[in-house]
Amino acid sequence: MKIQPYKEIAPMKSERASAPEITGRKSTGSVTIEAAFGIPLFLFAVLCLIWLIELQSIRFSIANAAQNAAKSAAEDTAVIPVLNVWKLRSDIVALTGEERLDRSIIKGGKDGISCMGSYVSTQTGEMNIRVSYEIQLPIPLIGQPSAELEQSFKISAWTGYMSGGDGSDGADIVYVTDNGDVYHEDYRCSHLHLSIRAVSFDEIQEVRNEGGGIYHACEKCGFGNPVGNVYITDTGDRYHNSLNCSGLKRTIHAVKRTEVRGLGGCSRCVQ
Repeated sequence: MKIQPYKEIAPMKSERASAPEITGRKSTGSVTIEAAFGIPLFLFAVLCLIWLIELQSIRFSIANAAQNAAKSAAEDTAVIPVLNVWKLRSDIVALTGEERLDRSIIKGGKDGISCMGSYVSTQTGEMNIRVSYEIQLPIPLIGQPSAELEQSFKISAWTGYMSGGDGSDGADIVYVTDNGDVYHEDYRCSHLHLSIRAVSFDEIQEVRNEGGGIYHACEKCGFGNPVGNVYITDTGDRYHNSLNCSGLKRTIHAVKRTEVRGLGGCSRCVQ
């Protein structure tokens, strides 16, 4: 029997098994960084969308209120050809809603609405309405950015009556006032619409009307010593403290010519 020579057996090497590397998967650190930047940007985009919706909503509300307030003012200018911008602003605020404006992004809330610059053209009779306000976005980190907005439009003054509809051209319709002694064929006659202007009360004693007469205090509104301006007409002899005084208003009626027997025709508009 042969005995095999002894051979030293080399120890076996151990190898570590590793799973195959999965490509396309981001590390936890990169995901955290993206979330840190992405979430605030997403929230900021949502806020910008909300503010944009609020901006369009408040613009639409004010524009709609201004249109309705202008229609009411147009009726007043048919009698007094002067636009009361303070009443116009008050009507816009009331139609929009004081609480709505105070909660909006308008700087100053309802007090931020201005109608200065609105006027009635004495040549065309058109009302030029101008509503301005300033919006302010609540972003304290960048100084609360603001922007001034303005909405303007024109509206024709109210004439009261239109020809047509029943086949008549309006030739049989004339216009009279409550206390007038003549009738008018043209509702735009200067005798029907008072020419109102504002003058300083300190200068009222030096101002004269078309007939050369002086002005006295109105029995209805000319009490006390007013501060600032008073209102007069070129053909009147009274000064008024308020534009709303009934002495500055003239009610015009459209009647058939056959109903004004005994009244003479106006020297300016009746041929």
